Amino acid sequence: MSDVTSAASSPAPAGPSVLGLAPVIPVVVLHDAADAVPLARALVAGGLPAIEVTLRTPAALDGIRAVAEEVPEAVIGAGTLLSPGQVESALVAGARFLVSPGWSPRLLGAMKDSGVPFLPGVSTVSEVVTLLDEGVTEMKFFPAEAAGGTPYLHSLASPLPRARFCPTGGIGRESAPSYLALPNVGCVGGTWMLPADALAAKDWDRVRQLAQEAAALAA
Repeated sequence: MSDVTSAASSPAPAGPSVLGLAPVIPVVVLHDAADAVPLARALVAGGLPAIEVTLRTPAALDGIRAVAEEVPEAVIGAGTLLSPGQVESALVAGARFLVSPGWSPRLLGAMKDSGVPFLPGVSTVSEVVTLLDEGVTEMKFFPAEAAGGTPYLHSLASPLPRARFCPTGGIGRESAPSYLALPNVGCVGGTWMLPADALAAKDWDRVRQLAQEAAALAA
C-alpha cells in the first residue's frame, strides 16, 4: 500500500491506496461541525483512522477542515462527491481521500487530477471494466447490499482480478465479516459504529467502543 500521507506530492492515475488503512471506513453524515473533532478522535482511538465525511450537509466542509487541522492522526476524506467543484472544495478543506457514489468522465478526471486517493463508485461489471481501462483498480461498490452483495462481488473476483473494492451501502456489523473475507475487498464502509442516539448525546466513549469492535473485524 502506498503511503496515503504522500498523496498530494505524488499524483498517479489510480492514486495511492486507502483500502488498507483499516477494515472499516466510518461514513459520517455531520450535522454540526463542532462534533467533527471529538467524533474523529473517538473513531481514531477505536482503531478507525480513515473517516469519510459525506458532503450531504452544510456542516461537512467545516467539519473536514476542523479534523484536518486538529486531528492529524485521522485520515479524513470526503464522500458523496458529485462534481469537479465538490472535489476542489473538499481538497481545499483538507480532505486526504475522495469517494463518489458513481462517476462521470468529468468527475473521474477531477479525482484523478486531485493527487489524493479516490474511490469512484460502481455497481455494474461494465463500470468496473471501464475504470480498469482508465487505470483505476480501487473502487467503491455501491449500493452494496442492493446491488448484489457478497455473491456479486465474489463472482467478479475471478474474471476481474485487478479490481479491488470498498463495499458501502446497507452493510452492518453482522454482514461486514462476509465482505471482508472476499479476496477482492480491501475494506467496507458503514455507519453502524455511529448510532444516532450516541451522536445526539455526544457519547464519544460509546462511539470509541463501537469503533474498536469494528476495527477488530479484521483479526
